[in-house]
Amino acid sequence: MSQKLIRSLLQGRLNAFAAARTLPVAWENVGLDPKPSKYLRFNLLKAPTVSADLAGAHREYSGVCQISVFTPKGKGPTDAETLAADLAELFPLNDRLTSGGFVMQITSPCSEGPAITGDLHFMVPVSFTYRADTI
Repeated sequence: MSQKLIRSLLQGRLNAFAAARTLPVAWENVGLDPKPSKYLRFNLLKAPTVSADLAGAHREYSGVCQISVFTPKGKGPTDAETLAADLAELFPLNDRLTSGGFVMQITSPCSEGPAITGDLHFMVPVSFTYRADTI
């Protein structure tokens, strides 16, 4: 259940960011057809849930949030790198997102992965780690 809440918190923040820029987002298991010239793709890469106490009451939910930035091929990296920098400001290290008493924390700075040039797009993956603990 908490991974679902984590997804909701992260997607809510990204959705507001994208809406303010009229930037489409391809959410998991929801495609964009046809593909726009510029868009984001959201993926949550969940780590196994662990428990750090012998009673088994504690749960640690963690993983990697990856937001891929797609810009038109052949236009250089500037647009993608600018959006990647904006995402780093949107999801800063140690930021906490909350819902009621539930708190999740961003546990690494946003990091750009290697760019990939496809048939129509130039893609830069941006990722960060997160964690939430419940008892």
